[in-house]
This record gives sequence, C-alpha cells and structure tokens, in this order.
Amino acid sequence: MSTRKKALVAGGLGVIGRQLVEDLNRRDDWDVIGLSRRAAPDDAVGRYLSVDLLDPADVRAKLGGLDDVTHIFHAAYQEHAIPQALIDTNLGMLRHLVDTVAATSPALQRVVLYEGAKYYGAHLGAFKTPAHEDDPRHMPPNFYYDMQDWLLARADSQPWSAVVLRPDVVCGYAIGNPMNLAMVIAVYASISKALGLPLRFPGTTTCYGKLAQVTDAAQLARGSVWAATQAPAGESYNLTNGDVFRWQQVWEAVARWFDMPLADPQTVQLTEQMADKAPLWQRLVAEHGLQDVPYDKIASWGFGDFIFRCDWDVVSSTTKIRQAGFHDCVDSTRMFVDLFEQFRARRLIP
Repeated sequence: MSTRKKALVAGGLGVIGRQLVEDLNRRDDWDVIGLSRRAAPDDAVGRYLSVDLLDPADVRAKLGGLDDVTHIFHAAYQEHAIPQALIDTNLGMLRHLVDTVAATSPALQRVVLYEGAKYYGAHLGAFKTPAHEDDPRHMPPNFYYDMQDWLLARADSQPWSAVVLRPDVVCGYAIGNPMNLAMVIAVYASISKALGLPLRFPGTTTCYGKLAQVTDAAQLARGSVWAATQAPAGESYNLTNGDVFRWQQVWEAVARWFDMPLADPQTVQLTEQMADKAPLWQRLVAEHGLQDVPYDKIASWGFGDFIFRCDWDVVSSTTKIRQAGFHDCVDSTRMFVDLFEQFRARRLIP
C-alpha cells in the first residue's frame, strides 16, 4: 500500500490549481487542500481554504497548525505592471507559504513550482526555439528567475526538495483567471456568432501562421503528480501538450465547432472591441440560461491580445521530461474542442 500524501495547492481556483485539486481528489492516496484568496464557488470539487499568501500573519494563522503536509504545488500568481512589484508580490507569496509549511510539517517532501515560456523571454519577442530548460536567461528582471533561485537555494539545506514545471498557455476550466485562453476563444466566438459575423482571427496575420503551443490543464495535473513523486529533484521541465500548431489550423476547427463561416484574419484590439459587449453577453446569459458570471470575469481580453500578437514561433522542447519518464501527450486542436464541449455543458457559453 502506498503512503498517503497531503498536498497544498496554492492558486487552487486558477486554471492550473483547480484542475490539480480535482485530479488529486480522485486519487486514493492523496488528501488535498486548495488555497485561494477568494472563497471557492459551489461547483468547486474538494476542500478549499481562503488565505492571503501576501500576508505572512494570515498564512501562519491559517496554515501554521498543519503538521502533516507532504507536498506543495505553487500555482499562485498576481499580475503587476511594474517589474519589481511583480517580483516582490509573487516571490513573497512563495516564501510565506513554503517557510510556514516547512517549519510546521516535518513530513514535507517536495515543492513543485510553476513557471512558463516567459522564462525564455517569450513576452519580449523572438527567442531561440525550441526552448530548452538550460538555455541562457534573458536580461532580467524576470520574476520567474527570482522565485526559482530562491526556492532551489532554500531546498539545498532542507530535507525536502523542489522541482520546476514550465507549461505554456494553460487551458482548462476556471472562472476569473487572467490567463485562460480557451475561454477567450470561446466567448469571442460566441459573441461573433450572436452578431451574425463570421469567425475571424483577431490577431496579426503573421501570428496566424506562426508555430504555437498550449498545455492542457488535465495533462499538467498528471505531470504535476509525476513531478511531485518521481521527477529527479532540483530540475526544471517544460511541460506542454507535446505538439505544435499554427493558429490558422486551430481556427478552422473552432469555426466548425461553433458552426460559423471562417473569414480571413482581421487584426483588432480585443480589449477595445469587446469592451462594450457586456449587454450582449448578458442577453446571451438570459436567453441560454448560462451561469451569471460577470462579463469582466468571463474572459481576459488583454491576454488574448498578447497571445494573438506573438509574431514569432513559441515552441518549448519536451525532450527532457519525456526522457525523465513523463510521456503523456495531447492533441491541442482536440483539446480546444473538448474544452468547448465542457464549457457548454457547464453553461458557460451558448
């Protein structure tokens, strides 16, 4: 019989954490608590605890009594426009959580930290692809560097170890998440259809033909369990679906699923063009009996603008993680279709 494990999932209501909490809840040898500043919605699976990871006193008050935590999965993230504020905030959340749990849970075995392709400078412009885990860093600042350096240095002198996972553009079910591209596409297509428009790629024509990648949240959850229990300590691993695609191929599948004609790309600023669509969305909510999610929480148009303006290939090598023992792969186009089906079943889109 395997030894029972107890996990804390920081960012437990995000696109990474929510899927991971559900996955661990289905496993007989895991207990799991999702951590989030906001209260868990009624449809959230598993146990959740509201805690402000930026407040060390709140972290100690809420988590200091736990003495049996074996694993931490850190997917918490807060956005800031100022680079140093981004570093201070996200490194602070990681430090407060790890230091508190490590001090009270002698059973702690491993901390799994999530990063992304921004580690390689994907947000700055063209970078060397496919990106490998040991590629040289770009000119800082980069909050991932500060978080990783602190965590690995901290683990060096501890009985527990750390592993870093680098997914990219994680897609799954989560509401109010700033980086859930699948919801951006689904809501954009739904609104376009309601207006009687064909489906047009809203990004640049260059991006439409470049190579891209995504990570299925369900696959990332499986990879997270592997990283927590089997991966060599102190290593970093890219974890994407394992395939690459061009947006023009995915857009054809999106148009078919929504039963819409496909038109040529038309570059627009989603943050501007979708700003006045709240009344239309509320009409769709009423007509189709959808979940009454506030319009400003249903999709992050700024994230869509960023992804659909990457006029360069965004590809991470998954050779290292496959050679280390995690071999799962996902067809990305099929993933989008499956998520649209799930969104419709959950009454998020018409």
